[in-house]
Amino acid sequence: MRAEAKPLILVVEDEVELANLIALHLQEAGMQTQVYNRAAHAIKFLQRNFANLLLLDIGLPDQTGFALLDELVEQDIALPTIFLTGNDEEASKVRALNMGGDDYVTKPFSFPELIARINAVLRRAEISHDLNVTKNVRISDEPFEFCGARINPERLEITFPGDVGEKIGRKELGILTHLNANQGVVITRKALIHSVWGVHADIRSRSLDQYVVKVRDLYKKHGLNLDAFRTVHGIGYIFDPKGISAEGR
Repeated sequence: MRAEAKPLILVVEDEVELANLIALHLQEAGMQTQVYNRAAHAIKFLQRNFANLLLLDIGLPDQTGFALLDELVEQDIALPTIFLTGNDEEASKVRALNMGGDDYVTKPFSFPELIARINAVLRRAEISHDLNVTKNVRISDEPFEFCGARINPERLEITFPGDVGEKIGRKELGILTHLNANQGVVITRKALIHSVWGVHADIRSRSLDQYVVKVRDLYKKHGLNLDAFRTVHGIGYIFDPKGISAEGR
């Protein structure tokens, strides 16, 4: 049986000493931490990695915590968020909670209380299925084989022959998972986009094509072909590893 994973808390705080102190207390409480002092670095991390919770300061050097959260929403990156700030104005609290923040903690604070609040939000997130990496993938999903490589949702990683591991993006993971779950049948672009991005996604966007190109390039880089993953012109795609369909090219 796999040991229960420690939750990963992303601490985004511009006061370096405070950020490191928070990380130390969270680690002592049985959590993993990743610390950034700027919004841009945190966004870059979340584009490629999963975190269980975001501990977010409002006053950051490059942009506000509010702007960071807005950008994550635009990129369809959802994770529980606790604002941690010296701003105790009611208007700021209301704004933070209305835009999707799960809690609002003002400085100074006690570390036992902060840890208790984090644990409370994590419990709610677990119930709300917030372990989803994309709409159709959870980090708790089992690894699977795809055209000679092994896909590991928990680690957002793909392992190629020779035990060579590469990080894989959220959307690429979602695409491969949906294809693997629907082998031998034609999948429309609309169905694939809605599965990975959600039902409100813009099906006219060319983002899907860009992510498919990334997948193909990654396999090519490691000397594997994707002959079983074919484009069905004007319709979508098919993943046919058993060769039961003549659709696509």
